Amino acid sequence: MSQTTPSPVPVILDTDIGSDIDDTWALAMLLRSPELDVKLIVSSTGDTTYRAKIVCKLLEVAGRTDIPVAIGIPEEEDEDTAKNQAVWVADYDLNQYPGKLYTNGIVALTDALQSATEPTTLMCIGPLTNIPPVLEQAPYVASNTRFVGMHGSIAKNYNGQMGAIPEYNVRHDVKACQAVFAASWREMIITPLDTCGMVMLRDAKYQAIVESSDPLLKAVIENYHIWNGGPAKQSSILFDTVAIHLAYSRAFLRVGELGVRITDDGYTILEDEGRPTQIAIDWNDLDGFENALVQRLTQV
Repeated sequence: MSQTTPSPVPVILDTDIGSDIDDTWALAMLLRSPELDVKLIVSSTGDTTYRAKIVCKLLEVAGRTDIPVAIGIPEEEDEDTAKNQAVWVADYDLNQYPGKLYTNGIVALTDALQSATEPTTLMCIGPLTNIPPVLEQAPYVASNTRFVGMHGSIAKNYNGQMGAIPEYNVRHDVKACQAVFAASWREMIITPLDTCGMVMLRDAKYQAIVESSDPLLKAVIENYHIWNGGPAKQSSILFDTVAIHLAYSRAFLRVGELGVRITDDGYTILEDEGRPTQIAIDWNDLDGFENALVQRLTQV
């Protein structure tokens, strides 16, 4: 009996691309994931027009201007929302984007979730400022939406160091995060720093990306060099790639359901009476994930 290939999962990406570089890697990974059908990308946090420029330019480089882009809620900038890749889009005019561009990201996101004819996966890899207004306008969309996020710190922080911290995507907008964790999603799964804070490409893995002639990967490395202030011998921590992975697979990870509560000071704590959440709490095979990431990025 022949096996049929599953239909791609409809997904929406909410991203604060343009401060830390990992969102840029994550977007490239998303575009290299045939398991996922990207319906919309929304910029979030700080100067959301700047962030939308990076998304649009990368989509042009990748030949994926079929994907609509929306500008999320703008905020005043601070040191956490720095425009670290501004040089790359200094001369980019959003009006030149050949695809659909929505100036009101909340309306676009709400419409996309309301009009979904099948369960949709909402991948959030930044602070969650854009999401509560959608839930306020159309709370019922949560029941048809699977939430995948890069949020929190349970027992570890960066590079596997022990000790929980108020993770940035949570603490930047705690009230928004609390609202999202209170919503009745079809399913909720997160990668906290315990797992995503350990992903780095080194040696041959990194060189495979650097030496690629693929325009999208060349753009990723160009942005990385801008962000880093020069060439590097390895990647930075690629937090958000784990959230992209969780949209289509749990391979390489140990995932379990635990009760979660977001505290007012931005900690992600476990409580029996907390919000039942699927958590990628540890790695079964980190090296295997990194190898799979490189293979996915370099296979065009």
